[in-house]
Amino acid sequence: MPPLCPLPIQEKFADANAYVESLLNFTASCMLFRTLCGGVHILDFLTREPDLYSMVLPNTWRDWFSQFTMEDILDLLMREDLSQLGLESQVYERSQTCTHKKLTWRGGPFPPLTLLDYIGDIRRHSLDREPRPYTSSFTASSKHASSGTLPRHIVVGMKPKKVHEVQNFAHYVDDLTADIVAMRGKAITHLVDFGSGQNYLGRALASQPYNMHIVAVESKQLNINGARSMDITAKLAKKEKIMRNKKQYRLERDAEREVKPLSGAETLPASPTPLASEAGEGNASYNPPANIRVYGEGKGTVQYVAHEIQDGHLGSVVDQLVLDPAMETSMRAAGSHIGGDHHESKDDRIRSRDRIERSAPNYQRSAKDKKIAHYPDQSLLVISLHSCGNLVHHGIRSLLLNSSVAAVALVGCCYNLVTERLGPPTYKLPILRPQNARLEKTSSANDAHGFPMSDRLLNHIHGNDCGVRLNITARMMAVQAPQNWTAVESDAFFTRHFFRAMLQRIFLDRGVVGKPSEPDDVVGGESPAGWSGEGHPIIIGSLRKACYSSFVAYVRGAVTKLVADPQRGKLIEERMKGLTDEEIRAYEELYKPKKKELSVVWSLMAFSAGVVEAVIVVDRWLFLKEHKEIVKDCWVEPVFDYRESPRNLVVVGIKR
Repeated sequence: MPPLCPLPIQEKFADANAYVESLLNFTASCMLFRTLCGGVHILDFLTREPDLYSMVLPNTWRDWFSQFTMEDILDLLMREDLSQLGLESQVYERSQTCTHKKLTWRGGPFPPLTLLDYIGDIRRHSLDREPRPYTSSFTASSKHASSGTLPRHIVVGMKPKKVHEVQNFAHYVDDLTADIVAMRGKAITHLVDFGSGQNYLGRALASQPYNMHIVAVESKQLNINGARSMDITAKLAKKEKIMRNKKQYRLERDAEREVKPLSGAETLPASPTPLASEAGEGNASYNPPANIRVYGEGKGTVQYVAHEIQDGHLGSVVDQLVLDPAMETSMRAAGSHIGGDHHESKDDRIRSRDRIERSAPNYQRSAKDKKIAHYPDQSLLVISLHSCGNLVHHGIRSLLLNSSVAAVALVGCCYNLVTERLGPPTYKLPILRPQNARLEKTSSANDAHGFPMSDRLLNHIHGNDCGVRLNITARMMAVQAPQNWTAVESDAFFTRHFFRAMLQRIFLDRGVVGKPSEPDDVVGGESPAGWSGEGHPIIIGSLRKACYSSFVAYVRGAVTKLVADPQRGKLIEERMKGLTDEEIRAYEELYKPKKKELSVVWSLMAFSAGVVEAVIVVDRWLFLKEHKEIVKDCWVEPVFDYRESPRNLVVVGIKR
């Protein structure tokens, strides 16, 4: 059943509405938060005078940070008991006998009270990430069901993190389907997985003990083909046997491999033409069957639909749903999950499922193929595990735009890929990435599918501004997980960021990039990297592991990658020509004291960005809440262990 509070908030707030009001007020009024979340970027760190460290942070904070290690600072930000520190501070202020003493913390000076207040504000407005205990509603008919673990053949291809996510979300979806039946009095017929990828989640839900019927919607045919192959590897589908004339097949294959010289007007085909022996009857190209029966222990089904989701309309997806006799039988047998009340007897569930299937006026066998029947009375639950960017927005809107969608349960990620509804947009096309028509379009016009979704955030008044905006830098920081940082890991990426900041200084000194904006303008807002200098930012991306062994190796590896860029490669090669290893080491020696300062700012940015994630998730919940004439109930709650999977918040909406 839904949680008592629709948002996972701290107990200090009376209810969700009080939390939302406080959240919006804090994000609009706290200038330090707005600066750390979207107003500064690491690329600007060593290219300004005065430097960002002294411009952004109060002097008392800088003095205190200088006396502690990064491990101590991270502990204070995320793990120290602030209530105890606050109590110590109050006792000290009230005591008349301690005037000759000073409060200490870990053998050093006590943290500034303004710093403790800021840390408390961030923690209070960040959402709780501890999942509540739940009990799956299926009958424990196997050792895997009773233990809650996925069978070995289901976890084929999964890393431990993915196993944790699929295992927990499958249990959650199973419970949710039972709650939906209880709340709406109508069974769920299909689960529609937005952006199914390799279909790890769908494969688990279609197998025992869930036996559900999955519609895996994926835009990339390559992923669908990979998922089909994995179904066979996991022994959930049989490998299709192709009967062909081998001699004719080899001749056609050899003919396809012949390379003809291209004339001036000819271009290469977008995709290879299938062999005639593999093409379906009457078809120009081979298209694998849309519906795959799940074999082995499971009684569910998986249907793959190649579809690029650009909004919440699912008409083209719903039209492709089919029901074959095997699916009819499995739906009746799995009535305890989809097709019947979990508390009904098996016979009652079968009769209930049968009434739902047969009572629809348009239920009929296809005239072309008697083995396939269209299923007009769908009741869909739209799910998604770590949908990137706007895909969660499309999934949420599907609840309002499609009569067949009964509920949604969506876990988002990649907030940096979310577009912006309010202008000016800050997502420009990275110079080293391939062209993408949609990104080019949204970089010059507001995207109606972007953030914010809700009218509450769209029309929020703060000062002279209207509407809540989160630029690309803020949203990129929102995907960090500082609570999971270890000492070794944090030092490694502090070093990587320091290398990148020093390289930016070299670029500036050698004329590769222009000077930053005015010193008072610390909001580097209109580039995907937050760079406030002239021109497009230089995006380096990932490098080989060996490139991070030293700053010299990093510079050499980055420049080698950048000179291959067709647009600015020649300029970079010309400007960086003659740079010696000694000069590179001199930069590192000069700016070495700045590494800790950069690490402190980066840690504060990542820590503060937990509130940015809260704003994004709350906005999605508010959007559902604002459509109360359609949405019966909606809530947000964590479903994974944050240590295993930090993007663990699911947004749930159930239709009336």
